[in-house]
Amino acid sequence: MKVVLLQDVKGQGKKDDLITVSDGYARNFLIPKKLAVEADSKILNDIRNKEAAKARRAELERKAALEMAERFKGMLVKIRIQAGADGKFYGSITNKDIADALAAQYEIEIDKRKIILDAPIKAYGTYPVDVKLYPEIAGTLNVLVYGDGEN
Repeated sequence: MKVVLLQDVKGQGKKDDLITVSDGYARNFLIPKKLAVEADSKILNDIRNKEAAKARRAELERKAALEMAERFKGMLVKIRIQAGADGKFYGSITNKDIADALAAQYEIEIDKRKIILDAPIKAYGTYPVDVKLYPEIAGTLNVLVYGDGEN
């Protein structure tokens, strides 16, 4: 008997999977416990529609990520930081600082966990920073760190 799982079932499959099980297992265990429903044409059509909507949403997110990666190419995020008399920073520039500056200067909200820094920035200069926008899609953002008297 073909059934569609309504919940994850250990050893059988995940939610919304179409599986084939014995008639007794389906009628005596899965269906009474509301773990599955018998697969008919209406349910199979609903599953196909959900999968199509999910694929369309993923494609739209991918296109948006590609556009954002292209937009990052010419972007320069400026971060001003104070340093001591010897030129050392009072702290460092982290991915949260970059995300905040990006939101303030360009009104682009990026989760700080998507900004990838090998190590915190601790010196003045321009740094290329990778931003993971979507699986296998990353953009490169230039970050300018300057202090008092510079711009």
